[in-house]
Amino acid sequence: MTPSITDDITFRKLTIFMTFMEKGNIARTAEALDISSVSVHRALHTLEENVRCPLFIHKGRNLIAQPAALTLLEYCQEVTQLMARGLEETRKTAGVGQGRLRVGTLYSLTLETVPHLIMGMKLRRPDLELDLTMGSNETLLAMLEEGSLDAILISVSESEIDHNSLELLPLFHDDIWLAAPATATLDTSSPADLRDYREQKFVSLVEGFATYAGFQEAFHVAGFDPEIVTRVNDIFSMLSLVQAGVGFALMPGRMKKMYENSVQLLKLAQPYQMQQQIAIVFARNRERDPNMLALAAEGRMYARSLNQNA
Repeated sequence: MTPSITDDITFRKLTIFMTFMEKGNIARTAEALDISSVSVHRALHTLEENVRCPLFIHKGRNLIAQPAALTLLEYCQEVTQLMARGLEETRKTAGVGQGRLRVGTLYSLTLETVPHLIMGMKLRRPDLELDLTMGSNETLLAMLEEGSLDAILISVSESEIDHNSLELLPLFHDDIWLAAPATATLDTSSPADLRDYREQKFVSLVEGFATYAGFQEAFHVAGFDPEIVTRVNDIFSMLSLVQAGVGFALMPGRMKKMYENSVQLLKLAQPYQMQQQIAIVFARNRERDPNMLALAAEGRMYARSLNQNA
């Protein structure tokens, strides 16, 4: 049997009704809900019309609740409490607002950015458990879209982002550098022109990583395809191969602190200079999730601190 509840009986009107029954008059109800007295009066009037029985009588300028209003109040309290529990259980099933946040990140962001954010999150929400997944731009974005991750830290400059369904919180921009083995003989008097390295061997990340896209773009500008001796699945393996003298590579500046004493780093010449924009990305329908709000707040503080240091 279909319940005989019209579209005009809404939770909003029931909330106004319950507040009116508590406060006793329209002015105090309007003040409590931060709405106009006209809105309160209209909500009560249309609710009474759709319940199809008298709930109030007018006594002067006041509305006096009838026994039917007291009966409706009892059921309103029950149904709103039941719906609140239902919404809470629904969020639990979806993993929203619980004590666990699933975050995906590029490998290169685990040196500084991710630890900083995790420490800040633990101060904001000590009981929150953070699950960390590392992967390529492409993999992390796919996992976010299928719902197996709650938020990701990626380079949005090399990704197709659906701005209708996803929110972006920019953190910083990062330059790409040429990384060379310590034993290589380089001209460090000027920025690196990639055309001068036509005869060198290179190591690269596999397709799908942010730095791979920059690698392809830079050599497209240089006008030749470099000799790639191997492709790897994470940036640490790539730079270990550079350290071992296997070949040259292009790397983001965020890796400099860790590798500046073991590999040679050269700024790229103007035609090859490019930037990655690193951002936190999450589903727009999760923007009011308390855990996501905490992550976004920590991300803004981190971005602000980087700007101040710069």
